Amino acid sequence: MLNSLTIDQALNSAKGNGLTPLDAQLLMLHALGRQSAQRAWLIAHGHEPLSKEALRRFEEHVHKRLDHVPLSYLTGQKEFYGLSLQIDARVLDPRADTETLVDWAIELIRAQLKCSGSSKPQILDMGTGSGAIALAIKANISECSLWALDQSQAALEVAQKNALALNLDIQFFQSQWFKALALPGPKICPESFDLIVSNPPYIADQDPHLAQLAHEPITALVAHEGGLSDLIEICTQARHHLHFGAWLLLEHAYDQSQRVRETLQNLGYTHVQSRCDLAGIERCTGAQWLKMK
Repeated sequence: MLNSLTIDQALNSAKGNGLTPLDAQLLMLHALGRQSAQRAWLIAHGHEPLSKEALRRFEEHVHKRLDHVPLSYLTGQKEFYGLSLQIDARVLDPRADTETLVDWAIELIRAQLKCSGSSKPQILDMGTGSGAIALAIKANISECSLWALDQSQAALEVAQKNALALNLDIQFFQSQWFKALALPGPKICPESFDLIVSNPPYIADQDPHLAQLAHEPITALVAHEGGLSDLIEICTQARHHLHFGAWLLLEHAYDQSQRVRETLQNLGYTHVQSRCDLAGIERCTGAQWLKMK
């Protein structure tokens, strides 16, 4: 039988077992049925005893978190670019690094709106997962038309649920990269876009970091050719789906920027460049398409 502990005692025990103070506090708030923004409440009520049920939930989640289960899978929520997303094991846990990609996309779309006036930029998010990138763009620039695809129907269900909860108008559809755009019959989206953005699988199948990602969907993480196969395919096929002057933006691993730049240059893209995340690591690479079809 679980012993009765105060909030502070349970938190200290979790931290003593290796959990970070922030994770411990967020799991405690979740176990108590409180919002993640109520961390100050924990400080003021740390002396209060936990019910056996709350302690059981907390200790169960602490054990899973120490086993590298993403915090968002345990709480069911993740903050991303100022949005509260509903997250579960059907999709990747959104990373703060990906906000670099969103920053760049928003910058380009705003520049286009400033130049074109009334035209409505058409944006495609490839491999949308939880919808994090598409939702963040739409929440900040309502004037754009946005489509988002994923090969996983389960992931699309999560993304659609988030879009509905946030009241953001995005058209989601299932596709293995660009394949659905080539199907005969009525088109589910435009054939070309003003911006294509993607955070595709880019981890090599022998990467030692995969052991800490065992609870996340492997198909959204791993790519062949040392993690580069999906990045190369997107670079290659995107040329046929970009308007003149449109941009392609990609997230990639910490050590892949040079290879992605070389791929884009060899395929005929211009203004090829990379951007760093908050840690100073080249995390995103993009380029402009300036050839007529």
